[in-house]
Amino acid sequence: MNSTAPRNNYILIAACSGFLVVALGAFGAHALEGQLDARAREVFDTAVQYQMMHTLALLAVGVLLRNRVHASRTLSGAGIAFTVGLVLFSGSLYLLSITGVRWLGAITPLGGVGFLIGWVLLFSWALVGDQGE
Repeated sequence: MNSTAPRNNYILIAACSGFLVVALGAFGAHALEGQLDARAREVFDTAVQYQMMHTLALLAVGVLLRNRVHASRTLSGAGIAFTVGLVLFSGSLYLLSITGVRWLGAITPLGGVGFLIGWVLLFSWALVGDQGE
């Protein structure tokens, strides 16, 4: 590792999330088999699917930031939004599917908004770059 390169928290978060999503996917496929009804299983699988997609998006943000000379507030904002989305969206769905506590479903859309904001910021960065940052 280049000693002058700063630690990239988004790559670290993506690596942890990637590990967790593989572990949770395996847990869901094996340990929860027959433990959840069809709807709860569908909710759990949705959490896994969205976590994996947005883990890769977060990894891309981390790689883009690592290869830049200057920090980018727009890219960093996308990383924050994807991270918040991962926790709120997938986290609430995991808990909802396992516990059956229905009010957790009210948190899920907030995570979805985080994902949307992350994608808008990534689009904005790709369109106009870091002008003025």
